[in-house]
Amino acid sequence: MSKEILNREDVDREFTWDLESMYSSVEAWEQDWNRVKKLSEDFEKHRGRLTKNSKALLEALTHRDELFRGIENVYAYSHMKLDEDTANSQSQILSDKALNLYVQVEESSSFLVPEILTLDEETLNRYMEEEEGLKIYDKFLEDIMRQKSHVLSAREESILAQMGEVANSPQKIYSMMNDADLRFPRIKGEDGKDIEITQGNFIPLMESTDRDLRQRAFKSFYSIYDSFKNTFAATLNGDLKSNIFNARLRNYKSTREASLDRNNIPLSVYDNLIKSVHDNLDSMYKYMDIRKRVLNVDELHMYDLYTPIVKEVEFQIPYEEGVELVKKALEPLNREYLDIMDEAFNSRWIDVYENRGKRSGAYSSGSYDSKPFILLNYHNTLDNVFTIAHEMGHSMHSYFTRKNQPYVYGGYSIFVAEVASTANESLLLNYLLKNAKNKNEKLYLLNHYLESFRTTLFRQTMFAEFEMIINEYLENGGALTAEYLCETYRELNRLYYGENIVIDEEIAVEWARIPHFYYNYYVFQYATGFSAAIDLSKKILEEGDIAVDRYLNFLKSGSSDYPIDVLKKAGVDMTTEEPVNNAMKIFKELVDEFDKLI
Repeated sequence: MSKEILNREDVDREFTWDLESMYSSVEAWEQDWNRVKKLSEDFEKHRGRLTKNSKALLEALTHRDELFRGIENVYAYSHMKLDEDTANSQSQILSDKALNLYVQVEESSSFLVPEILTLDEETLNRYMEEEEGLKIYDKFLEDIMRQKSHVLSAREESILAQMGEVANSPQKIYSMMNDADLRFPRIKGEDGKDIEITQGNFIPLMESTDRDLRQRAFKSFYSIYDSFKNTFAATLNGDLKSNIFNARLRNYKSTREASLDRNNIPLSVYDNLIKSVHDNLDSMYKYMDIRKRVLNVDELHMYDLYTPIVKEVEFQIPYEEGVELVKKALEPLNREYLDIMDEAFNSRWIDVYENRGKRSGAYSSGSYDSKPFILLNYHNTLDNVFTIAHEMGHSMHSYFTRKNQPYVYGGYSIFVAEVASTANESLLLNYLLKNAKNKNEKLYLLNHYLESFRTTLFRQTMFAEFEMIINEYLENGGALTAEYLCETYRELNRLYYGENIVIDEEIAVEWARIPHFYYNYYVFQYATGFSAAIDLSKKILEEGDIAVDRYLNFLKSGSSDYPIDVLKKAGVDMTTEEPVNNAMKIFKELVDEFDKLI
């Protein structure tokens, strides 16, 4: 891993994303910002008249598409520009302006849904028959009518939209604290040289074979979060209270019901996930026992969870080699997919390396009109190669959706968002296992596969349970103090990892470094998506072209149907317990195989 963190201006342009393809300059962005502002102001002309006839309804919906397509361009550029260097003051200004305009756009168009809901079903059906252009909005209008009991009056929706900036404040404060303001200690590396701990290199440090280095990095890293735990608790409390406020206003019984209903996901999907994982925790406990035995330690600690068990095998994979591995692994997909992926690697879709102030982690982003950009913080590890495959899955999903769906269906639900990314990871792992050079390498890769289950299916379900517990506690009048959050998080770690691992005191504050707790019931979809992806990737390898065609059609579907139904067409029914239970069966088999080989 790199010991020195570069400033943004010192990063080789070849390894940065091509945001200039969106806007050639800040001035061009400002011009479009003004254009979108004018579109927002002009939207008022539809108020009180959009339901008068079919032509007026079509005109309003077309205007809405142009308005939101514009603000998404403006916002996507500004947030990615800020993420390049979160301490850059000009980028902070652009981000603020974009967010302010986004709030204005939502406020100015907030009357649209309430007015549509004044239509009775018979009149709406007649409009659809009269106006050919409305047929494209059939699913969009159906979804609006489905949520009729949870939409407020036009005046109330307007007030809520105007509150958008205030509601987003906790998440923004958290991001600035976590990504821009926090500074972590320097520690001595294995070679005796100083290493500055960062968000980007923390996990690579946890993968080190030097246990003393792992322990020092672990304690140093979390000591900073512990110093600010009360601030982080107050910030998270504010964010969750905002969600509770919205859910209650919209006549939902809970924030969880409100969040899942947006995509027509039954609560049972969430409950079944947690139940299935709880029912199979014995396999996780066995895996922890194996890890303790193989590492030959008297006590297994939380800082021992990421280091590879098979120490004789080390992967140091430069970015270019990682790209080639991903390409080879995804060859079971068809030529259409592979050609577009080549374009992604060759035309600067990707911001590759960490720099000072850059947002931590990795993501796929962009807008309907832009390249589906990828942010990485690449550190030459096997995990980072899997991150390339993962984020490329997201971006390819976005690409195919945008190329095959009109703007109104040009996105996809977060419920299916992790399927394509995890399917790519599964295909990569299958390729690496198939081409393992020896027993030790196979063991290493099996360990990595087991870690994928631990960190995605088990860990994300633990996050989902934590999120559910703290929301219900707050909804029932509890106070989210740092002490309560730490105690709750500590006990969940004890439940999910078992009694044969030391639940270090520092891990109790880990919740403070997880940005997804501000995403309102997002994390459970990593686990359900993982389960669906394992099933789909298995079908791709076993069934060939037939399964690939179904899979490509899934990628091209966007939001043209409800996510549960889109997945059913791809061959996975998430309303049943079968996908998660099948994944758990595979995990158990992997644990047993690993135990025999080790």
